[in-house]
Amino acid sequence: QVNLEESGGGSVQAGGSLRLSCAASGRTFSYYAMGWARQAPGKERESVARIGWNGRSTYYADSVKGRFTISRDNAKNTVYLQMNSLKPEDTAVYFCARGDSQLVNSGMNYWGKGTLVTVAS
Repeated sequence: QVNLEESGGGSVQAGGSLRLSCAASGRTFSYYAMGWARQAPGKERESVARIGWNGRSTYYADSVKGRFTISRDNAKNTVYLQMNSLKPEDTAVYFCARGDSQLVNSGMNYWGKGTLVTVAS
């Protein structure tokens, strides 16, 4: 059983920043890729960023490239999403996920409950 708990969501003005954190349970955190996805009201969930097991490989959706940074601390079983230059269209529930392999392009098979990010214009 893997538990993922997100934190750091909240409300911010456009142009502002937030840092999301996701704490994972278990001893195998460092074996797997991790990721963040988001779901806006009335829209499908979309992958935002992913990171490989050792942090060297990353993926970003075009919509966040250059503004968001994913990172991980395997010693703390935690993955982060630094979000800068936030836009109203970034408003969504953000979910943390664990991959099914080490690779950054792996599927995600465990999900947290999500944290809400609201960006006001």
